[in-house]
Amino acid sequence: QVQLVESGGGLVQTGGSLRLSCAASGRISTYAKHWFRQAPGKGREFVAGISWTGDDIVYAESVKGRFTISRDNAKNTINLQMDSLKPEDTAVYYCYAAYYRGSDHDPAYEYWGQGTQVTVSS
Repeated sequence: QVQLVESGGGLVQTGGSLRLSCAASGRISTYAKHWFRQAPGKGREFVAGISWTGDDIVYAESVKGRFTISRDNAKNTINLQMDSLKPEDTAVYYCYAAYYRGSDHDPAYEYWGQGTQVTVSS
């Protein structure tokens, strides 16, 4: 069983930066890792993802050029550096890890963190 715990959220002014971290209790080195967010009254949306090899990284258009996802397999962490923050980035941010077998589209295993609040003031 894997548990994911996010940290690093908080209140920041427009244009500021935050660094989110997600610590995993189990080994997730072979898992694809993602960050999602959910703003008040909205559905959960994809923010950024990194393949288990680290070769493939994808960002939502809304954060491209401002956010950077990274993973440290030795420390079992997933990080999200958020720069040039905007009020519309205000949301609860969740980390997500998924393990895929071969070319399967659906994950064999998947885990969510409990979320961390990010609030950007204007």
